[in-house]
Amino acid sequence: MTASRHPSRTMLLLCLSPLFLGGCSTTRLVVRATEPLLEKSVAAMNRETDLELARAAIPANLKMLEGMLLADPGNPRLHLRMAEGLYGYTFAFVEATDHARASALYRRCYAHAVQGLRAAGFPVDPRTARRPELERAVHQAGPGQKAGLFWAATCLAKYVDMNRDDPRSLAHIARAVTMMQRVLELDPGYYHAGPQLFFAVYYGSRPPMLGGDLQRAATFFDRARRLTGGRLLMVDVLEAEFLDRQKNDRKAFRAHLMHVLHTPVGRWPELAFANQVARARARGLLLKEAEWFD
Repeated sequence: MTASRHPSRTMLLLCLSPLFLGGCSTTRLVVRATEPLLEKSVAAMNRETDLELARAAIPANLKMLEGMLLADPGNPRLHLRMAEGLYGYTFAFVEATDHARASALYRRCYAHAVQGLRAAGFPVDPRTARRPELERAVHQAGPGQKAGLFWAATCLAKYVDMNRDDPRSLAHIARAVTMMQRVLELDPGYYHAGPQLFFAVYYGSRPPMLGGDLQRAATFFDRARRLTGGRLLMVDVLEAEFLDRQKNDRKAFRAHLMHVLHTPVGRWPELAFANQVARARARGLLLKEAEWFD
């Protein structure tokens, strides 16, 4: 009988052959063939304007990603998509009302970012490496490790933010700064000027004795706005929250937030979801205006 009449037998022989991708990797092949569709799904979510629909949809997408990672655990792209998804969901829907849950989710976000970074060839684990080892590895990191460094720094910083009363947690912020500084050097406008916003918030949210610097914060906010062409409304929201409030500038605080709320929904479709999250956060901040500026 010929192999063509028995495809199952042919597949068995291929799976047994060490020349066939080192073994039977059909599931992994399916996962990797699905990645372009995953990218389209992410693009569609970025265009979503209905936050309740997004709130309901994102968890299912995250579980699908986890399933794909079970089949392809060494895939750096999937780990980084998982980190991005966990971060976006937690920032948009969890941290404002449940710090404990947000802390746990940001911790998972950080773990996936680290796994993605390590799978991309980063030589040390940022969670356990000594500071000199981490700094040396970060200094030598190239463009292929940029995304991993970005998400590791972002998720770690948010985890620290959710645990401000824990001195052990606060000690890790320097690791996040080290990683993001390298991303800033490699690509200042990466992920919608993410490194600029990271340092804008970092310098704007800390007292001077702990490294805060309102002038540097203002410079980073200006760069973020320029690099995004004013299309990312979260720049205005974070500037109101972390700079205008610190300067006790109520007029600027309100102007930034009202600009966000008056910008038409869906004006920049590729940023629709992020800008809807910005609007929701702006409304929440306006509720605190009287308390903060009384």
